[in-house]
Amino acid sequence: MRQVLPDLWETATDNPFPGLTTHAYLWTSDRNALFYSVASDAEFADLEKLGGVDDQYLSHHDEAGPMLGRIEDRFGATLHAPAPEVGRIGRYARVDIALAERYVDDNGVEVIPTPGHTPGSTCYLVPGDDGLRYLFTGDTLYLGESGEWTAGYLPSFSNAHTLAESLRLLATLTVDVVISSAYAGDSAVNHVVAQEWPDHIDQALTGLSAAQR
Repeated sequence: MRQVLPDLWETATDNPFPGLTTHAYLWTSDRNALFYSVASDAEFADLEKLGGVDDQYLSHHDEAGPMLGRIEDRFGATLHAPAPEVGRIGRYARVDIALAERYVDDNGVEVIPTPGHTPGSTCYLVPGDDGLRYLFTGDTLYLGESGEWTAGYLPSFSNAHTLAESLRLLATLTVDVVISSAYAGDSAVNHVVAQEWPDHIDQALTGLSAAQR
């Protein structure tokens, strides 16, 4: 595992299919939280050394798979997942906390439903080290290979109108670091300047509009 911030560790790269790369992220706090999921148990020993996994947060059903049950068995992790997608995610592991509304949980994680990429897509705003605010966006928003902020719109199953509304909600947040799940380019961890954050969202909205033509 690779340390990317003082309290954040990145798992090894996974390539679900050509051109797509993903990671999971362990936030080391009072209760260690894993955001997204891993593709294998290759880093379980490293996760153990870092204190294990107390909670796991999924952004949407694409992150679900057999490893959810393995993580639960090995670490006893509490699984947090979007309520609209519990049926699909629950095929692999019990969902302990179904997320249906915006709130701040006992770990200090702000749960922000952002449907559009999928019906249950959810972002998480986390109070990171040194006062930084980490926004885990899943596939709702990412920095593309061309350097443009991009909405996770797939015509086959995404809802463009709902996704646009979710992006506008994200524009109202105070964010220092954006951490997507799937991504293109060099990294899924991107520092942003607060004053420029609304402009990044506008860029994603413009691209989303163009993608529908």
